[in-house]
Amino acid sequence: MKTVLVTGSSRGIGRGIALELARQGYGLVLHGRAPGNALAESLEAIRATGAPCRSVTFDVADRAATRTALLEDMEVHGGYYGVVLNAGVTRDNAFPFLGDDDWDQVLGIDLHSFYNVLKPVVEPMLLARQGGRIVVMSSVAGILGNRGQVNYSAAKAGLIGAARALGAELGRRGITVNCIAPGLIETDMSENAPREKILPLIPMRRTGSVAEVAGLAAFLMSDQAAYITRQVIAVDGGLS
Repeated sequence: MKTVLVTGSSRGIGRGIALELARQGYGLVLHGRAPGNALAESLEAIRATGAPCRSVTFDVADRAATRTALLEDMEVHGGYYGVVLNAGVTRDNAFPFLGDDDWDQVLGIDLHSFYNVLKPVVEPMLLARQGGRIVVMSSVAGILGNRGQVNYSAAKAGLIGAARALGAELGRRGITVNCIAPGLIETDMSENAPREKILPLIPMRRTGSVAEVAGLAAFLMSDQAAYITRQVIAVDGGLS
């Protein structure tokens, strides 16, 4: 059975992706920053599908802790076939009022996690000689740039560049690397979004669902997506 690591899978889009992958027959490694009720609920939901599932906990911004946790898990269970890089945060403010911590936290979690998570896991994927899938959760902010989100937009745009470069390196080994760029999706993170300003800009005039993002992630993880790599696919109702 192919095993997929999904970072930031204790809630929201990450949990939705993990659930869809479980329904498609993958084994799951869930991730949270620390043990807690949300991560436990995700584990319970995945196991209810019958899919094998375990969890790892670490701060994706902490390079040493991330490497240690992932290497320990892979030493026991083997490498991963796929990775979904989903963990992320927002710290929104107009740029003149953006604090140093707001910049550092968002770049540390949203962008630096690309290196911190993938560096330990790519080599085992290569050594397995079975191909693989990497799905990176960017954002429409990384394509268009959002007011009040200079830090978030920078991080998500950086993920697109990194994913395209990594896809160029890994393509000949059958490992695909693609980005999903969600727009306004119904999650806890979007609760405070100014919908009255955003919805008129969306041609479909509605928010998206977690299921609509998860369905695309599951497709990109599948054999049917074996010839798709280095792409950025927006799930944003036509906003971008």
